Amino acid sequence: MQAHLPHLQSIFTADCVIFGFDEGEIKVLLVERNEYPYKDWWGLPGFFVEKDETIDDAVERILYEHTGLRNIFMEQLYTFGDLKRHPQGRVITVAYYALLRLKNTLALKPHSDYVKRAEWRPINELPELAFDHNNIITKSLEKIRSKLKNSSIAFELLPEKFTLTQLQKVYEAISGHTLDKRNFRKKMLNYNILKELDEKQRGVSYRAARLYKFDKRQYAKVFRNELSFGK
Repeated sequence: MQAHLPHLQSIFTADCVIFGFDEGEIKVLLVERNEYPYKDWWGLPGFFVEKDETIDDAVERILYEHTGLRNIFMEQLYTFGDLKRHPQGRVITVAYYALLRLKNTLALKPHSDYVKRAEWRPINELPELAFDHNNIITKSLEKIRSKLKNSSIAFELLPEKFTLTQLQKVYEAISGHTLDKRNFRKKMLNYNILKELDEKQRGVSYRAARLYKFDKRQYAKVFRNELSFGK
Protein backbone atom coordinates (compact mmCIF):
# COMPACT_ATOMS: atom_id res chain seq x y z
CA MET A 1 0.00 0.00 0.00
CA GLN A 2 1.47 3.34 -1.03
CA ALA A 3 1.99 5.83 1.76
CA HIS A 4 0.55 9.32 1.34
CA LEU A 5 3.01 12.04 2.30
CA PRO A 6 1.78 15.41 3.53
CA HIS A 7 2.24 18.37 1.20
CA LEU A 8 5.67 19.82 1.86
CA GLN A 9 6.82 23.30 0.90
CA SER A 10 10.37 24.35 1.69
CA ILE A 11 11.21 28.00 2.23
CA PHE A 12 14.76 28.74 1.19
CA THR A 13 16.84 31.45 -0.45
CA ALA A 14 19.71 31.79 -2.91
CA ASP A 15 22.70 34.09 -2.40
CA CYS A 16 25.19 35.26 -5.03
CA VAL A 17 28.89 35.74 -4.26
CA ILE A 18 30.46 37.59 -7.18
CA PHE A 19 34.20 38.26 -7.03
CA GLY A 20 36.08 40.67 -9.26
CA PHE A 21 39.72 41.71 -9.60
CA ASP A 22 40.63 45.37 -9.95
CA GLU A 23 43.71 47.44 -9.19
CA GLY A 24 45.57 44.55 -7.59
CA GLU A 25 42.86 43.44 -5.17
CA ILE A 26 39.89 41.09 -4.97
CA LYS A 27 36.50 42.77 -4.62
CA VAL A 28 33.07 41.35 -3.86
CA LEU A 29 29.70 42.61 -5.07
CA LEU A 30 27.44 43.84 -2.25
CA VAL A 31 23.99 45.43 -2.11
CA GLU A 32 22.48 47.85 0.39
CA ARG A 33 19.22 46.35 1.61
CA ASN A 34 16.02 48.39 1.59
CA GLU A 35 13.77 45.99 3.53
CA TYR A 36 13.65 44.30 6.90
CA PRO A 37 15.27 42.34 8.36
CA TYR A 38 18.61 44.15 8.21
CA LYS A 39 17.22 47.23 6.47
CA ASP A 40 20.05 49.64 5.54
CA TRP A 41 22.64 46.88 6.01
CA TRP A 42 24.99 45.67 3.29
CA GLY A 43 24.86 42.07 2.19
CA LEU A 44 25.06 39.69 -0.73
CA PRO A 45 22.52 39.76 -3.56
CA GLY A 46 20.02 37.18 -2.35
CA PHE A 47 16.32 36.46 -1.98
CA PHE A 48 13.71 33.74 -1.71
CA VAL A 49 13.39 31.13 -4.43
CA GLU A 50 9.92 31.06 -5.96
CA LYS A 51 8.01 27.75 -5.75
CA ASP A 52 7.74 27.52 -9.55
CA GLU A 53 11.41 28.13 -10.46
CA THR A 54 14.63 26.15 -10.25
CA ILE A 55 17.45 27.36 -8.02
CA ASP A 56 19.57 28.15 -11.09
CA ASP A 57 16.77 30.28 -12.53
CA ALA A 58 16.29 31.99 -9.18
CA VAL A 59 19.99 32.90 -8.96
CA GLU A 60 19.90 34.46 -12.43
CA ARG A 61 16.75 36.42 -11.58
CA ILE A 62 17.99 37.59 -8.19
CA LEU A 63 21.33 38.77 -9.54
CA TYR A 64 19.62 40.78 -12.28
CA GLU A 65 17.03 42.32 -9.96
CA HIS A 66 19.63 43.30 -7.36
CA THR A 67 22.53 44.39 -9.57
CA GLY A 68 21.45 44.59 -13.21
CA LEU A 69 23.97 41.94 -14.27
CA ARG A 70 22.92 39.23 -16.71
CA ASN A 71 24.38 36.08 -18.26
CA ILE A 72 26.90 35.45 -15.48
CA PHE A 73 27.98 31.83 -15.19
CA MET A 74 27.85 30.81 -11.54
CA GLU A 75 28.69 27.60 -9.74
CA GLN A 76 26.91 26.24 -6.71
CA LEU A 77 29.08 26.62 -3.64
CA TYR A 78 27.46 25.34 -0.46
CA THR A 79 24.20 25.11 1.46
CA PHE A 80 24.00 27.11 4.69
CA GLY A 81 21.43 26.03 7.25
CA ASP A 82 22.53 27.24 10.67
CA LEU A 83 19.59 27.48 13.06
CA LYS A 84 20.25 31.15 13.85
CA ARG A 85 21.30 32.44 10.43
CA HIS A 86 17.93 34.16 9.82
CA PRO A 87 16.00 36.14 12.47
CA GLN A 88 12.63 34.95 11.14
CA GLY A 89 13.31 31.26 11.68
CA ARG A 90 15.25 28.48 9.99
CA VAL A 91 15.77 29.64 6.41
CA ILE A 92 18.24 27.59 4.39
CA THR A 93 20.21 29.34 1.66
CA VAL A 94 22.07 27.93 -1.34
CA ALA A 95 25.08 30.05 -2.24
CA TYR A 96 26.49 30.40 -5.75
CA TYR A 97 29.74 32.08 -6.74
CA ALA A 98 31.42 33.55 -9.82
CA LEU A 99 34.53 35.49 -10.83
CA LEU A 100 34.42 38.45 -13.20
CA ARG A 101 36.76 40.82 -14.99
CA LEU A 102 35.49 44.05 -13.52
CA LYS A 103 36.32 46.33 -16.44
CA ASN A 104 34.26 44.16 -18.78
CA THR A 105 31.11 44.01 -16.66
CA LEU A 106 27.95 46.05 -17.17
CA ALA A 107 27.20 49.03 -14.97
CA LEU A 108 25.49 48.11 -11.72
CA LYS A 109 21.82 49.09 -11.74
CA PRO A 110 19.35 47.40 -9.35
CA HIS A 111 15.86 46.68 -10.73
CA SER A 112 14.14 46.05 -7.42
CA ASP A 113 12.89 48.24 -4.57
CA TYR A 114 14.38 45.62 -2.26
CA VAL A 115 17.84 47.07 -2.97
CA LYS A 116 19.02 50.69 -2.66
CA ARG A 117 22.30 50.28 -4.55
CA ALA A 118 25.01 47.81 -5.48
CA GLU A 119 28.76 48.31 -5.13
CA TRP A 120 32.07 46.51 -5.44
CA ARG A 121 33.87 46.39 -2.08
CA PRO A 122 37.49 45.32 -1.40
CA ILE A 123 37.47 41.91 0.23
CA ASN A 124 39.77 43.12 3.02
CA GLU A 125 37.56 46.09 3.92
CA LEU A 126 34.14 44.53 4.42
CA PRO A 127 31.77 45.78 7.13
CA GLU A 128 29.65 43.48 9.27
CA LEU A 129 27.11 42.13 6.80
CA ALA A 130 23.51 41.00 7.07
CA PHE A 131 22.66 37.45 8.15
CA ASP A 132 25.71 35.13 7.88
CA HIS A 133 26.99 36.74 4.68
CA ASN A 134 30.50 37.33 6.06
CA ASN A 135 30.73 33.59 6.66
CA ILE A 136 29.42 32.82 3.17
CA ILE A 137 32.09 35.07 1.63
CA THR A 138 34.79 33.40 3.74
CA LYS A 139 33.62 29.99 2.55
CA SER A 140 33.64 31.21 -1.05
CA LEU A 141 37.21 32.50 -0.73
CA GLU A 142 38.31 29.13 0.63
CA LYS A 143 36.76 27.52 -2.43
CA ILE A 144 38.52 29.68 -5.01
CA ARG A 145 41.81 29.39 -3.12
CA SER A 146 41.58 25.62 -3.31
CA LYS A 147 40.75 25.82 -7.03
CA LEU A 148 43.71 28.12 -7.64
CA LYS A 149 46.04 25.11 -7.42
CA ASN A 150 44.30 22.85 -9.89
CA SER A 151 42.38 25.01 -12.36
CA SER A 152 42.70 28.02 -14.62
CA ILE A 153 40.47 30.11 -12.36
CA ALA A 154 43.00 32.96 -12.06
CA PHE A 155 42.73 33.72 -15.77
CA GLU A 156 39.01 34.43 -15.40
CA LEU A 157 39.95 37.65 -13.59
CA LEU A 158 42.38 38.92 -16.23
CA PRO A 159 41.82 40.73 -19.52
CA GLU A 160 42.48 38.78 -22.71
CA LYS A 161 45.98 40.28 -22.90
CA PHE A 162 47.95 40.69 -19.68
CA THR A 163 51.44 41.07 -18.25
CA LEU A 164 53.19 38.59 -15.99
CA THR A 165 53.01 41.15 -13.19
CA GLN A 166 49.23 41.31 -13.55
CA LEU A 167 49.05 37.52 -13.46
CA GLN A 168 51.16 37.36 -10.32
CA LYS A 169 49.00 39.98 -8.62
CA VAL A 170 45.91 37.85 -9.23
CA TYR A 171 47.56 34.81 -7.66
CA GLU A 172 48.72 36.87 -4.70
CA ALA A 173 45.31 38.50 -4.22
CA ILE A 174 43.48 35.16 -4.21
CA SER A 175 46.02 33.22 -2.15
CA GLY A 176 46.76 36.02 0.31
CA HIS A 177 50.50 35.37 -0.01
CA THR A 178 53.35 37.32 -1.56
CA LEU A 179 55.10 35.25 -4.23
CA ASP A 180 58.72 35.42 -5.30
CA LYS A 181 58.74 37.23 -8.63
CA ARG A 182 61.53 35.31 -10.33
CA ASN A 183 60.32 31.90 -9.16
CA PHE A 184 56.71 32.61 -10.15
CA ARG A 185 57.62 33.75 -13.66
CA LYS A 186 59.97 30.83 -14.23
CA LYS A 187 57.31 28.30 -13.21
CA MET A 188 54.55 29.94 -15.21
CA LEU A 189 56.61 30.17 -18.41
CA ASN A 190 57.81 26.58 -18.02
CA TYR A 191 54.20 25.37 -18.00
CA ASN A 192 53.89 26.54 -21.64
CA ILE A 193 50.31 27.70 -21.18
CA LEU A 194 51.04 31.33 -22.09
CA LYS A 195 51.33 32.76 -25.58
CA GLU A 196 53.92 35.52 -25.74
CA LEU A 197 52.63 38.32 -27.94
CA ASP A 198 54.54 40.76 -30.10
CA GLU A 199 52.91 43.54 -28.12
CA LYS A 200 53.66 45.63 -25.06
CA GLN A 201 51.61 47.73 -22.70
CA ARG A 202 50.41 51.07 -23.96
CA GLY A 203 49.75 54.32 -22.19
CA VAL A 204 51.91 53.61 -19.14
CA SER A 205 54.40 56.03 -17.60
CA TYR A 206 56.84 53.28 -16.74
CA ARG A 207 58.70 50.79 -18.93
CA ALA A 208 56.10 48.89 -20.94
CA ALA A 209 55.98 45.15 -20.22
CA ARG A 210 55.43 42.28 -22.65
CA LEU A 211 51.85 41.07 -23.07
CA TYR A 212 50.68 37.43 -22.96
CA LYS A 213 47.52 35.42 -23.65
CA PHE A 214 46.27 32.30 -21.89
CA ASP A 215 46.42 29.22 -24.16
CA LYS A 216 43.30 27.24 -23.23
CA ARG A 217 44.02 24.40 -25.65
CA GLN A 218 47.53 23.90 -24.36
CA TYR A 219 46.29 24.03 -20.79
CA ALA A 220 43.69 21.33 -21.46
CA LYS A 221 46.25 19.21 -23.25
CA VAL A 222 49.08 19.47 -20.75
CA PHE A 223 47.58 19.69 -17.29
CA ARG A 224 46.39 16.71 -15.36
CA ASN A 225 48.14 17.66 -12.12
CA GLU A 226 48.00 20.65 -9.82
CA LEU A 227 49.51 24.03 -10.58
CA SER A 228 51.47 24.83 -7.45
CA PHE A 229 52.45 28.40 -6.62
CA GLY A 230 53.36 28.08 -2.97
CA LYS A 231 54.87 30.82 -0.90
